[in-house]
Amino acid sequence: MRWALVKVCLAVTTMVVVAFAVPLGLVIKEMARDRAFAGAERQAAAVAPALSITTERDQLERVVASAGSDAQMAVHIPAADGKPAVDIGRRHAADADIATVRRMGRASTTEVPGGSTLLQPVALSSGAIAVVEVYIPEAEVTNGVGTAWAVLAGVGAALVVGSVAVADRLGVRMVRPAQRLVEGAHELGEGRLGARVPEEGPNELRLAAVAFNSMADQVVQLLANERELAADLSHRLRTPLTVLRLNAASLGEGPAAEQTRAAVAQLEREVDTIIRTAREAKPQTAAAGPGAGCDAAEVVRERMEFWSALAEDEGRKWRVAGVDRPVRTPVARADLAAALDALLGNVFRHTPEGTAFAVDVHNGDDAVIVLVSDAGPGIPDPEEAMLRGSGSGNDGSTGLGLDIVRRLAESTGGDVRIGASVLGGTEVRIWFQLAGRRPAGRARRGAVRRRRSGRLASTFNRPRSLP
Repeated sequence: MRWALVKVCLAVTTMVVVAFAVPLGLVIKEMARDRAFAGAERQAAAVAPALSITTERDQLERVVASAGSDAQMAVHIPAADGKPAVDIGRRHAADADIATVRRMGRASTTEVPGGSTLLQPVALSSGAIAVVEVYIPEAEVTNGVGTAWAVLAGVGAALVVGSVAVADRLGVRMVRPAQRLVEGAHELGEGRLGARVPEEGPNELRLAAVAFNSMADQVVQLLANERELAADLSHRLRTPLTVLRLNAASLGEGPAAEQTRAAVAQLEREVDTIIRTAREAKPQTAAAGPGAGCDAAEVVRERMEFWSALAEDEGRKWRVAGVDRPVRTPVARADLAAALDALLGNVFRHTPEGTAFAVDVHNGDDAVIVLVSDAGPGIPDPEEAMLRGSGSGNDGSTGLGLDIVRRLAESTGGDVRIGASVLGGTEVRIWFQLAGRRPAGRARRGAVRRRRSGRLASTFNRPRSLP
């Protein structure tokens, strides 16, 4: 924008300077020519009175010498009354030009080598016509024109440079607030909510800065309200959780009772975590530092142990693969557990009892892949299912489970895909990008996915127990 303004100003100023300088230069040249010919006319007029009195050569030579020089002035007197023709001074004009002026009786100028001549007719007392010739060299016609043109060019160049300097300053005054506005928008887009823009510059940009700052304040306020709302809604769960905890305590002993009490305790911890996170506004999805993250294999084993009891009650076959050794994943343990619970909860909620499912973990060179597959009816529209809030419409379906998983994967630079599983139902693939490693291409991801899907098919039909 700044350079565009400078270029426009340069072009406009140059056109204005040219529009004025060229005609003015031609006028200066014409004025110099008129000045030279006016001087020649004065010299010729100084000789005319003497010619009307005498035609004696000696007297005329003195008059010519006093009026000019013999090299630039000449007098041509025709023969008359038995007297021969007299030519005084140096001739430059041709005889034909002199004869034409004598015949027509009026002054004339003609071009000669090295300049021009002024031929002025003068009537003698005898009635004959004498011609006064004044030679005007080309240097005299252009005297001072070069200097005037140089001064004119210097003034034009100074005007152009001055206009460019002024345009540059104006451009800086306009561009700098615009750049600050762009930088502030980038900072706000990157999550730095304290980004603000100085309200300065031209009126339009100042109003834009005011609007931007007002928008940023509203964004901060909306986020604060959202966090408070999340904390308040989570806090409302404490009452039913307290009832559940008291009821679970009265269930007595047994595996089912212990699992119920453990589930209630974990639910209380999750609600506390949500409340603290909402109050403190600290992100929990991104790992920080090279040592952050968790062991995906351990988390999968733990969650599958939790869900295995319910799977046994509903007659579901289940298998896991890839959890026999540690698999470091760049996400927090609680977040990965929440993502797995969301996916496995969908399996139990949206597939009939007795439907088999499997969880497979793959540790690649640049990513960790977690596959959750089932043998249910599948998802008719995977893209619609990935949209936030697009639940099935049934009780307990909010459509936020897959969105939670997607945001967790994208926090590492990965993604989530939904497809058909080898079990005949749905396969959800979670791709966690490992920090500091280049993402693999789409073809490689597809190959890994096909290999892991094949392993799932063979693993599902092979009995395997959890460690």
